[in-house]
Amino acid sequence: MDDRLVQNSQMAVKKACDVFDKCYRFTAAREAIAAGIYPYFRTIESAQDPEVIVDGKKMIMIGSNNYLGLTNHPRVKEEAIEALKKYGSGCAGSRFLNGTLDIHVKLENKLARFMRKEAALVFSTGFQTNLGAIAAIAGKDDVLIIDKMDHASIIDGCRLSFSDVKKFRHNDMEDLERVLQQHNGKGKLIVVDGVFSMEGDIIDLPNVVRLAKKYNARIMVDDAHGIGVLGETGRGTAEHFGLEDEVDLIMGTYSKSLASIGGFIVASEPVIHYIKHAARALIFSASPPPASVAAVSAAIDIIEEEPERRERLWRNTKKMMEGFNALGYNTAQSETPIIPVIVGEDTKAFTMARMLHDKGVFANVAVSPAVPNGMALIRTSYMATHTDEQLDRVLDAFKEVGSALGVI
Repeated sequence: MDDRLVQNSQMAVKKACDVFDKCYRFTAAREAIAAGIYPYFRTIESAQDPEVIVDGKKMIMIGSNNYLGLTNHPRVKEEAIEALKKYGSGCAGSRFLNGTLDIHVKLENKLARFMRKEAALVFSTGFQTNLGAIAAIAGKDDVLIIDKMDHASIIDGCRLSFSDVKKFRHNDMEDLERVLQQHNGKGKLIVVDGVFSMEGDIIDLPNVVRLAKKYNARIMVDDAHGIGVLGETGRGTAEHFGLEDEVDLIMGTYSKSLASIGGFIVASEPVIHYIKHAARALIFSASPPPASVAAVSAAIDIIEEEPERRERLWRNTKKMMEGFNALGYNTAQSETPIIPVIVGEDTKAFTMARMLHDKGVFANVAVSPAVPNGMALIRTSYMATHTDEQLDRVLDAFKEVGSALGVI
């Protein structure tokens, strides 16, 4: 064959097989940017308070998970600063080797006591917590059973586990029982969100517990959005239902009510001991920085000492739920400070978010695959520190924008 033909053929194959092809074909985000309705990666120039600064302009923040308003709390910041002064900016290694500080251990003891479990283990992020714990606990001969609307970190943890993964319809206990029946005789771990991060509804934990007992399965609850919010003392979904002793593993994050970044898992001591020695996401990741750990410790103290914060959060939640319903919005099955406003089509949701932005309201957009096709939504979430005046302004903005777009 002619050398030029060979060269041209090789070039054609190379071009056809370029791993970057998907990058060049991805145009959706650029199209939204060009249309002026791109809602992501907005740059905030201030703390995550009820009001934030974006492009030099004050906006009411209803897109944050800072439920108790602790990320800018003076005590949280002071303890983080003191830890930074004492320990420096980082640990320069993994928990497994040189990166375990005494404040990591103290926080684990505090978390275990707070969550009323035997032991706790802290990770560098919430995502890594789910990756590490799920992949460590479930092996190739086990079955992982998850809600179809579980968080992406749960799904990815399942992928890393080499287990057989089965999904059941969202919060559908009949479908969960169907899946459990099909896998009798195998080790089974049911993994569910306590509060679903887009829909704002709560898992039917009493029936999950009932079915787990019936079919000899273990239960893990990702309570990222429940801790600090649900339960008489803010200990989350299991406390909310009075089922703390019935849930085997509870996972939480620091990036919501606990005012920092990182994650943790609590369980019986033998289970935590095993995860500590088997979770690749722990063993091969740098440990959480001292300032982050100290901030979480301070946040837990405040949650226990100031229950009125949670009371204000629920008062604000009730006000907004009633307000949205009075305007005629579809808020799905929400029963928490996460209140979705169902819009429908992706483009309409992007447009609505842009119009709200222009009226000084910072809200988030969720489209497929984060939500089902045709169910794009504006995700709103509330803080204990929002004022009535701020919330009234938000409702006024939603009334104007929703009417203009024909959503209400």
